Amino acid sequence: MDDAGVSLQATMADMGRTAREGARALRLATPEQRTAAIRAMAAEIRKAAPAILAANAQDLSRAEANGVSGPMLDRLALDEKRLEGVAAGVEAVAEIADPLGVATSRWTRPNGLDISRVRTPIGVIAMIYESRPNVTADAAALCVRSGNAVILRGGSECIASNLAIHTAIERGLETAGLPASAVQAVKTPDRAAVGMILQGLDRSIDLIIPRGGKSLVARVQAEARAPVLGHLEGLNHVFVHAAADPKKAVDIVVNAKLRRVSVCGSAETLLVDKVAAETLLPPIAQALLVAGCELRGDAAARAIVPAMKAATTEDWTTEYLAAILAVAVVDGVEGAAAHIAAFGSGHTDAIVTEDEAAAETFVAAVDSAIVLVNASTQFADGGEFGFGAEIGIATDKLHARGPVGAEQLTTFKYVVRGTGQTRP
Repeated sequence: MDDAGVSLQATMADMGRTAREGARALRLATPEQRTAAIRAMAAEIRKAAPAILAANAQDLSRAEANGVSGPMLDRLALDEKRLEGVAAGVEAVAEIADPLGVATSRWTRPNGLDISRVRTPIGVIAMIYESRPNVTADAAALCVRSGNAVILRGGSECIASNLAIHTAIERGLETAGLPASAVQAVKTPDRAAVGMILQGLDRSIDLIIPRGGKSLVARVQAEARAPVLGHLEGLNHVFVHAAADPKKAVDIVVNAKLRRVSVCGSAETLLVDKVAAETLLPPIAQALLVAGCELRGDAAARAIVPAMKAATTEDWTTEYLAAILAVAVVDGVEGAAAHIAAFGSGHTDAIVTEDEAAAETFVAAVDSAIVLVNASTQFADGGEFGFGAEIGIATDKLHARGPVGAEQLTTFKYVVRGTGQTRP
């Protein structure tokens, strides 16, 4: 290892060590102090708006020079309105009830022992993410709210934006009397830093959360020596059942696909019940085509709407993050559930129907983190769930699933109170 490698290793090891100290300070802080820190972070982000937007302009210019365009560039971009949304999102986290110390269950044993299960921080979280500078603020706020220190490693394409936001976050922490080590950001784009995080920084890291493309998540899951909270791509479906209200179907599908194509809650496949496909599919397809959405259909869908391109097998497993939608005609709820099971990622899936029994069958049959009835998949968002913000949508089935907010970033311990009992 050359001198630069040795220096980076020492820097990263120091980040892990000081993060442990920051985690202890957060855990021992009062709920009021953590709340004050989050509010101060939001205030500092607003104060630093000119510097943050200037840094973002640098990132955008560099990204465009490197050939980044379309949805990926949209994810990276900040303007005054979006940055205000970032600050408002941080403030929303400050309004969430502090989850620490809450007894989720309590009971008394026959011998008089009082036992409670109490929420407690996880410890030190490492967040590895791509292209989204707002994640820097969201992750920081949620980790402070849940009493966890966090080490943030954003993508190299948004490094200037991330570091500018992080500077504001540090000032907010210090304003509230909390150490800057509670929220740290990796300042180098060197990918070796990611490898060091995955190795655990001398066992300093308690949980790793990847948020990005399939290759990033796959690498983290393959190489991590600490537990990983997975966030797979959003291969999301909207199933229009035979008993769907036609207007609702059009409105929901268009919104689910096109409201913002670059978010993980965007629909990527439309499934239409074959019993009513000839009636329901044409107006939906027309609305999508008029709005500029490319449609790729199976043979049955193209027989009804010839303007569609032919779908390939890859279309059923592609997260487009663009104005492209795969379309298939399926045999009722059973056919829709089978298609989702075969090709979905367990993220978010929706049914449009006025048949309550069909809706409940769909909810029971589809094993995804989020299942919606008569609502757009774009509601797959922690803010829309009332969490203030989210670190991501977990597609794992253990510990946390769906939007990961402050409560989902806690674990628990058992507190046992006695009056002198000894075990015979």
